[in-house]
Amino acid sequence: MLKKSLMAASAPALLLATLLALPLASQAQNVAIVNGKAVPKARVDAFIKQIQAQAAGQGQQLPPDLDQRVRDKIVMDEIFSQEAEKRGLAATPEYKVQMEQARQAVLMQALLSDYAKKNTVTDADLKAEYDKFKAQSSGTEYRARHILVEKEDEAKALIAQIKAGGNFEELAKKNSKDPGSGANGGDLDFAAPGSYVPEFSQAMVKLKKGEMTQEPVKSQFGYHIIKLDDTREAQFPPFDEVKPQIKQRLEQQRLAAFRDEVRAKAKTDYKFSN
Repeated sequence: MLKKSLMAASAPALLLATLLALPLASQAQNVAIVNGKAVPKARVDAFIKQIQAQAAGQGQQLPPDLDQRVRDKIVMDEIFSQEAEKRGLAATPEYKVQMEQARQAVLMQALLSDYAKKNTVTDADLKAEYDKFKAQSSGTEYRARHILVEKEDEAKALIAQIKAGGNFEELAKKNSKDPGSGANGGDLDFAAPGSYVPEFSQAMVKLKKGEMTQEPVKSQFGYHIIKLDDTREAQFPPFDEVKPQIKQRLEQQRLAAFRDEVRAKAKTDYKFSN
């Protein structure tokens, strides 16, 4: 009899303990209850994840009380949104338009993220792109100096001064209208001929080391006096150095191609500008 009484007494106690534990388990999934409505912890976690990703991308440090700040914001957002709903603002045309824009933006980002995850750029892709760029960049690079002036007569007078013993670099500093190279004595550093306008590059590649153009070279920028300092085989950075840039470029290209593909499949009477 005693054993039976103890068993009977333990059943309600067990049930009570279970019932008391339920709110605790439920509470663990929420950060607050606002006017009877739960604010899920998942909302806080998602917001923190976004902040962490953004901070990592920008190299920023996060405050030690980030979790509390985010909780405060999420609960305040819930309080204000409930108040807005009470006042009927969710039924306004402005709200509906903005909600539709937000829905489309979230879906579009989800689509692009899903595509990127399923079409990752491999190391083999990166190496192939690197080799292609390297092949295109082969050839000779030229280190030239120039003095840029507006009028042909100015250029001819400067050429005469240089032939008479004038210092090219000093004259470039005093007279060149090119703000990028003038302060450096006209130095343009090493570059491929294709980096310049055709008139400039055609005159430059005809020079030998140490030579200067004997006549002014006219381009869309004015009149140039060009001196060739040196030449070398084209230099290309190591693969590991440019790998991040190539990866970003390939990812952007693939996303652009995917967007074009989706747009082409869509049936619409709208005419895009490009």
